[in-house]
Amino acid sequence: YFVKVAWAWTFWLLLPFIAVTAYVFAKSKFLYGPTKSVLMVLRRLCALAVGTAIWYVCTGLFMYIENLTGTCSTSVKLSEPRRLYATKQECHQDNGIWNGFDISGHCFLLSYCALMIVEEVAVLEGLSIDQNSKLRAVINGLFVSLCFLTVIWVFMFLCTAVYFHDFSQKLLGVLIGLSAWYGTYGFWYLKPFSPGLPLPNIPLSSKKYSYSR
Repeated sequence: YFVKVAWAWTFWLLLPFIAVTAYVFAKSKFLYGPTKSVLMVLRRLCALAVGTAIWYVCTGLFMYIENLTGTCSTSVKLSEPRRLYATKQECHQDNGIWNGFDISGHCFLLSYCALMIVEEVAVLEGLSIDQNSKLRAVINGLFVSLCFLTVIWVFMFLCTAVYFHDFSQKLLGVLIGLSAWYGTYGFWYLKPFSPGLPLPNIPLSSKKYSYSR
């Protein structure tokens, strides 16, 4: 219920958090009007579209590699002709076991989701909201939910590391997740034509204080 749809959980919690915090940040720090603030919100929400594309392409690539490198083991009688299976799904339909190089999609997605959440909540350092406002309560509620979700992702990452996949499959999944995170937040989002960083006026190298809390 969590890992199989990990991106959906992350997406639907980050969507309102990014929308609200980006709007407040634009109005309080840049003194933008409603139109420019909405445009900044839409630009920041493109980070979720990028994340969705990364999830879709990488998981599809993992399945393709597993199908390409795999063979099916079935309990076929000697008198029956051996059937060639092209995909893992066809093998499972005949109650077979597919043996292929299965890059850990869980290690990839859980590491990427956790790092993306950490990056996005850094915007709280730049927000100044009235302590008693309803908006602050909403943002705090979303922040706590994202923190709780991150704890779940880390726990399930540890479970995957202990019980599933070979070491090389897990290592490759993590490296792809780290590459996706760094390629976006550490490189592309620093460029003008990108969704931008949650704290656009603070370079990546100066964000250590954001994580110290």
